[in-house]
Amino acid sequence: MAPLIDDVTAEILLRLPPDEPEHLFRAALVCKPWLRVLRDPGFRRRYRTFHGTPPLLGLLHRLQVIQGDPAPRLAPTTSAPLSPYPDCDRSRALDCRHGRVLLHVWVRGRGWHFTVWDPVTGDQQSLPEPGIPWLIYTAAVFCPVAGCGHLDCHGGPFRVVFVATDDYDELVKAAVYSSGTAAWSTPVTLDDGCESYVRHRRDVLAADGSFYYIPYVEPRRGVVIGDETYFALREGNAIIKYDWAKNCISMVDPPDPNVYDDVALMAMEDGSLGFPCLENSSLCLFSRKVNAEGDAEWMRCRAIKLEKVIPVANPDEEPVVVGCAEGVGVIFVSTDVGLFTIKLNSGLVKKVAESGKYFSVLPYMGFYTPDRGRFSSLARLTDV
Repeated sequence: MAPLIDDVTAEILLRLPPDEPEHLFRAALVCKPWLRVLRDPGFRRRYRTFHGTPPLLGLLHRLQVIQGDPAPRLAPTTSAPLSPYPDCDRSRALDCRHGRVLLHVWVRGRGWHFTVWDPVTGDQQSLPEPGIPWLIYTAAVFCPVAGCGHLDCHGGPFRVVFVATDDYDELVKAAVYSSGTAAWSTPVTLDDGCESYVRHRRDVLAADGSFYYIPYVEPRRGVVIGDETYFALREGNAIIKYDWAKNCISMVDPPDPNVYDDVALMAMEDGSLGFPCLENSSLCLFSRKVNAEGDAEWMRCRAIKLEKVIPVANPDEEPVVVGCAEGVGVIFVSTDVGLFTIKLNSGLVKKVAESGKYFSVLPYMGFYTPDRGRFSSLARLTDV
């Protein structure tokens, strides 16, 4: 009868909500048969598959500062006991994806280096600098395994893409780090060999009436879609595309280079590139689709009147798009009242933090299922 009882128990435990991970721990303390089910790796795989989209476990805030870096913080959104923030003198949170957080940290006596941190397991891995001079930069971390559902990437291989602009040569450069080889690729440069970049630079110079232009990278979170990563430039809303598998860099034209402000790129649920932006008091969403001729074009797919769904205390303080939850259709908007999420498929709006000078918000998403070692400790403590 034990296998039948375990099957029934598993069907019950599968339905425990992943955004309230404390229920799994409490269930493990009920009795040894339940503990046996929860310790089974097969159950943990079924649990992640059953619920699909990983829940939001915490938010990494980057605040607007004039000089220096604010005190780092990962604000939990559930009761999950996440591991302590890595010890360092200064840090900048650059990205989080597939269960990992990418930090650029400065430690006295060592200088700047990258750290890939898993807040669930506490694992940390240091990376060397990529050998690219930088003044303004951004980066992305992700799991490169083809066919991976990214529901449990803890401890697996990862890549880090680094994109930067420096004052000395006025060029955008990129490279990718592989955890498999523990090395960076040869840097590549966005230059006059890219027709769209030449056109972008010409248009910016004409609009500004200037003879001088540096293509500064927007230091916000990028987007990963397949083998390609996308980042924004500060001027003209231009979009950089870096193919990490081929180690080549190019440029994508935005929907309109001169109209929209506060751009935050996102991956749409259908796998296309999304372009959420503010137009007056509306949140506009564009998606880059491939037409019947095989050419990519921008399609305006949504417009949301923010004053109807998000409270604003001071009309002179306009909302700001500060981040997106990748692949699940959630956008973060900051106002003088607080930080809000907007779910595109349902229109549901939720306040997730108090007001602040947010530059960007990085949502940390993942399944917090207790590991086998934690369950083994529980087994020794459970007498039932």
